[in-house]
Amino acid sequence: MFAQTAASTPISSDLPARTVVVAPGDGIGPEITDAVLAVLRAADPALVFHPVSVGLQAYNAGAMSGFGPEVMEAIIEHGVMLKGPITTPQGGGYKSVNVSLRKTLGLYANLRPCVAYPSFVATRHPAMDLVIVRENEEDTYAGIEHRQSDEVYQCLKLITRPGCERIVRYAFEYARAHNRSKVTCMTKDNIMKLTDGLFHKVFDEIALDYPDIVNEHMIIDIGTAKMAVQPERFEVVVTANLYGDILSDVAAEIAGSIGLAPSSNIGRDCAMFEAVHGSAPDIAGQNIANPSGLLLSAVMMLVHMGRSAPASAIHNAWLRTLEDGFHTADIHGEGRSRASVGTREFAAAVIERLGLLPQQLPVVDYPEREPDTLVHPDSAVVARTPATKVLVGVDVFLNWNGEARAPEVLGAQLEPVAGPEFRLAMITNRGVKVYPHGLPQTLCTDHWRCRFPAAGEAVVTPYAIAALLTRLADAGLDAVKTENLYTFDGERGYSQAQGE
Repeated sequence: MFAQTAASTPISSDLPARTVVVAPGDGIGPEITDAVLAVLRAADPALVFHPVSVGLQAYNAGAMSGFGPEVMEAIIEHGVMLKGPITTPQGGGYKSVNVSLRKTLGLYANLRPCVAYPSFVATRHPAMDLVIVRENEEDTYAGIEHRQSDEVYQCLKLITRPGCERIVRYAFEYARAHNRSKVTCMTKDNIMKLTDGLFHKVFDEIALDYPDIVNEHMIIDIGTAKMAVQPERFEVVVTANLYGDILSDVAAEIAGSIGLAPSSNIGRDCAMFEAVHGSAPDIAGQNIANPSGLLLSAVMMLVHMGRSAPASAIHNAWLRTLEDGFHTADIHGEGRSRASVGTREFAAAVIERLGLLPQQLPVVDYPEREPDTLVHPDSAVVARTPATKVLVGVDVFLNWNGEARAPEVLGAQLEPVAGPEFRLAMITNRGVKVYPHGLPQTLCTDHWRCRFPAAGEAVVTPYAIAALLTRLADAGLDAVKTENLYTFDGERGYSQAQGE
């Protein structure tokens, strides 16, 4: 039932020398990186590898970001990085290496292909072949968090129009360049009407520029459910950072194994390639980890660099290895596997099959092209006339733990200090209106949003807000945060409260 193997075919290449920055990472990272580099050396001998240290070793050396300045210098000089999985220490003060690298280098597009390999890797969805295009810099991954009271912690979700425009346009450009016929946008704009609403709005605007590509929008929860049971209906999915992270893990698992899932992080000047999976320290050093996710990421790297011949050779050899039944433990199965092999042995099997083609799975043939030819849409971000922005009030957030946490008591304290410029319109707790006319069933914490719009025809100024904060302080009230309320071209730039 297994295809016969043959002697490996040497990969001849007249490609120029090119340096790749390599960070082995933590846990299983060093061993799967060694395995991948062995395959790369065999398929593309003109590559040169520049090792750098990121992750635990850098953290232990005092680099709280998980890497030193020499890492950035190397990536900027050489343009591409192949990175093993990283372990970020738990606890305060440590920033994620992955997030820091992506954002500092402007790697705004995270591409995560999720493909099924029926008959050779167990899957319930043999027709699955989709790509998730994840916005890589914004959303809750801005990492802006605050503790504002004993009970309440806050994480800011930042969505920008330029960020939306370039990731959405990149998704359509990717679909067109790779002969994909549909792009699906997923958001939660039925709840987050401003942030996710902007992402959806930009998607609808940009879709008009691609009449040859079908476009659709789905709410992220039902979209994820549909992907879990009917992934063949999707081709390219574009979504915000957090949703894309979760969705791509779901998609990789239902395709067959997250251990097979590659990813690329693409920016205008640099790119970083890494497996989707984590560092798996529990199996580190045992020669059992599957190097496939990082190997397929390296294939994406070669395509990005314009080295299509070795990319095709490695990908086809990898497919042939699957067909021939040489599988690591995570994908091994009775009836479809010939042997359960270790990390090094799997890489050796791929090297042995360089020059061979799969016999049942589709053959891969990456077209010859110049490096980095996919147009980066930075220049396509629409230049817009700034909106007319008018300050019309302020939300003041109070840390208040007064009498029985009764909203009417707090309201009675606030009404007299609103002053001539403002009126107290409402108080909310965890987003729900509790004053005036709240319900006793609503759970209240010690964190209150108090909305002060302009009173009558009063003109709101920053000085008026400062005076309001002074009056609140004089009344013994602890203002922990403010958010100015604006209109833009007359349109309200702030959300209503739940129950307002």
